[in-house]
Amino acid sequence: MKTQIINLSSPLWQHFLSQLRHDVFHLPAYLALEAARIGATPQAFLAVQGSRKFFVPYLLRSCNELFNCEILPYPLYDVVSPYGYPGILMSEAAAQSPDFLLEALEQLILSFQSQQICSAFFRLHPFLNQNLSQVYPASICQETGETIGIDLTQSPEEIWRQTRSDHRKDINRHKRSGWVARMVPFANYMSEFIEIYRETMERVSAAQSYYFSYDYFSSLLALEEQLHLCIVEIDNRVASACLVTECCGIVNSFLGGTRNSFLKLAPEKLLFDYVRFWAKERGNEFFNMGGGVGSSKQDGVYYFKAGFSHQRRKFLTLRLIVDEQQYSRLVKLRSQSLNVSSDLLLKTSFFPSYRCSTNALKEVEQYSDRTLSGVENVPIFR
Repeated sequence: MKTQIINLSSPLWQHFLSQLRHDVFHLPAYLALEAARIGATPQAFLAVQGSRKFFVPYLLRSCNELFNCEILPYPLYDVVSPYGYPGILMSEAAAQSPDFLLEALEQLILSFQSQQICSAFFRLHPFLNQNLSQVYPASICQETGETIGIDLTQSPEEIWRQTRSDHRKDINRHKRSGWVARMVPFANYMSEFIEIYRETMERVSAAQSYYFSYDYFSSLLALEEQLHLCIVEIDNRVASACLVTECCGIVNSFLGGTRNSFLKLAPEKLLFDYVRFWAKERGNEFFNMGGGVGSSKQDGVYYFKAGFSHQRRKFLTLRLIVDEQQYSRLVKLRSQSLNVSSDLLLKTSFFPSYRCSTNALKEVEQYSDRTLSGVENVPIFR
């Protein structure tokens, strides 16, 4: 097996993407903007053995910035997936070879060890990586939640049949009322979209990590061929908007929101109805709507999305402790900075534990009298 670490400038990155079915979250342009957003270094690991190919992009982060440099005087890193559902790309031959996938993972860990990486957290793709839960042990490949997917190869009649009755009623009513859903150029509506998105984040009291800068949204224009903006207009005013990605027959609901003044009218029902049939007409195969808030919660957001399809997909995460000694040391340092015990940090399902959010910690303290399932507090995006 030949292995290699590559950066964005390597022609191998695009070469492998041309050979493997992928999503927008694997594109060099996307990794570049994500790296700039969180101050990380984009890389990818390759493993090849004949027709069996294994490709995983990631972001390399410094752990030193978490602590005083005098406490941690040597370079130490960890790895995280970019925002979204990237995961691991595999050739068909690789997907059919569990032994190869296990060996590739072992080589990935060895590569990380050589780079002073102590842990790695990967979000796996709900369409491309479902089989990995049968290959990798549950101790590292965990089912973190559930996503709603729509099989776009079904007939329009079947897609509509799977729509919950209250959604169908509202969608038909919206159309009779003259509401309009359509795709528009993101560049032309970017300022209005940002206004709607931020209004939505404030309404739901979203974590600070969900408040993207204007520069971040501007950088998304580099994905112009894969990025679309769907809006719903009521009386010539944009009531709801959603950014949608499209790549290799896979469509994702990316970022979106609804104006407060239109919230009770539920214009997003018409929006997602339009997106799914738009995506089908363009020959796509799968529409990933995502899951609930925090990925593992079957909350109101999950219930809303579940009204569009009967199909459910596992949301899997891959969690690797590459260097147990350094991982334990960072957990201890983090616990000391928060004035809590290391055991309390390890009880959270947040990975890596030394980056545990205060919200996750508060939830553990609140319910410290019970054993956590390990899937309750992991945010889908960090």
